[in-house]
Amino acid sequence: MLAGATEAFVAEARTSEGQIAVLKVAIPGRNPMLNQARTLMAAEGRGYARVFRYDEPSQALLLERLGAQLFELGLPIDDQIKIICRSLEQAWETPFETLDLPSGSDRARMLGGLIEDLWFALGKPCSERTIETARRYAELRAHAFNPETSVLVHGDAHAWNTLQTLGHDSQFKLIDPDGVVAERACDLGVSMREWRNELLVGDTLGLGRRRCALLSRITAVPPEPIWQWGLIECVSNGLLFLQEGDGEEGVASLAIAAAWAEDA
Repeated sequence: MLAGATEAFVAEARTSEGQIAVLKVAIPGRNPMLNQARTLMAAEGRGYARVFRYDEPSQALLLERLGAQLFELGLPIDDQIKIICRSLEQAWETPFETLDLPSGSDRARMLGGLIEDLWFALGKPCSERTIETARRYAELRAHAFNPETSVLVHGDAHAWNTLQTLGHDSQFKLIDPDGVVAERACDLGVSMREWRNELLVGDTLGLGRRRCALLSRITAVPPEPIWQWGLIECVSNGLLFLQEGDGEEGVASLAIAAAWAEDA
C-alpha cells in the first residue's frame, strides 16, 4: 500500500501491457468514488491522472502512476500556487455537460450549512461575526452560480493533491477530485486556505489580500469571488479540524478567517 492514502486503499500495480500504474479502491464506509471517477474519466489525462480502467461495482480505479507530491519539493509558496493554477487551467477544459455532478450552488450551500452546524456543535469556537460572514459569502456564491460560465472544478486542489508527471519534472497533474460544476473561484479558494503559518506571520489581512491578488493575476479570475470562497474554506476547514481533534490547525484556520472577516 502506498504511503499517504487516507480515504482509499492505494497500491502500485501494472496494466496488462506492463505500464506502471496505481490501483485505488474505496474503503467501505468512506465516500464513494463515483464523482471522482466521472471527473477523471471525462478529463482523459488533461490536468488529471489518466484512468486506465474503472470498475464501478467495486469502486476501483486503475490510474496513471505519478511522481512526488508538490508539497514534498520544498518550492516557495508562490511557485506552488502557480503550479496548482497551471494544473487547474488544464483541468478546467474538461467537458462536463453530460456528467451528473453537484453544482457550485450545491457546494456553497453545503459548506454554509456545515459551518453553522459545526459551530454550534463545537460550542461556538470562533466569533459570531466570522460565522455570519462565512454564511453570507456562501449564500452569495450559491446565488452567483451560472452553468453557462462554470467549469468542472477539482474542489480540493492543494499541494498534496498535485503530483509530478513521471519523466517530466516541470509537469504536474491533479488527483482525488471532488468533481463539482462551479465557477473557477471555487477551486482558487482552496489555495487561499492553505499554507496557514505563512498567513499568520505579520498582517494576516494584508497577506491574504496579496495571495488573492496573485491568484487573480495568474488566472484572470476576479478577486472578490476568490476572497469569498477563501474565507468559506478557512472557516469550514477550521471547524472540521477541531471536530477531528486537530486543535492547532483548527485554531490557525479560524484565526485567519477572523482577521479576514474584519474586512467584510
